Amino acid sequence: MADTAAAAEQPKGPRPIIPFLVLDDPPYLAGIRCTHCGATYLRSGRVACAKCGEAGPFDDIRLSDHGTLYVYSIVHQSAPGIPVPYVAAIVDLPEQVAVRCTIVDVRPDPAALPYGMPVKMITRTVRTDKEGRDVVAFFFTPAS
Repeated sequence: MADTAAAAEQPKGPRPIIPFLVLDDPPYLAGIRCTHCGATYLRSGRVACAKCGEAGPFDDIRLSDHGTLYVYSIVHQSAPGIPVPYVAAIVDLPEQVAVRCTIVDVRPDPAALPYGMPVKMITRTVRTDKEGRDVVAFFFTPAS
């Protein structure tokens, strides 16, 4: 009973919306690299390398916070409560990893979204969970 009460009184820090977002200072995307062939992936529950087929081991790596816009779609309809339009994109990172994301702080207009545009990662609090913790997501924004 005392442990439960103590746990309830502990400060509740923010939590990442996805497991490969690490809320360090600064926040970063976590990856893994196959020690056999060097293929790199977002950190997940991967048990084997899709490139060479080896079952690991994998080294943990910190992925770059900069990348380039590979492809995007301007979304005009979404679930209730999600403001539209927004830019859903795939960003290539220097570590040869592609990450799906939302591009923010840019006009949702093809004229403002050249392929290959340099982008940088940012994080924002997107909501509060049932425990009162801030839920933090990552986005990419044009790098200037």
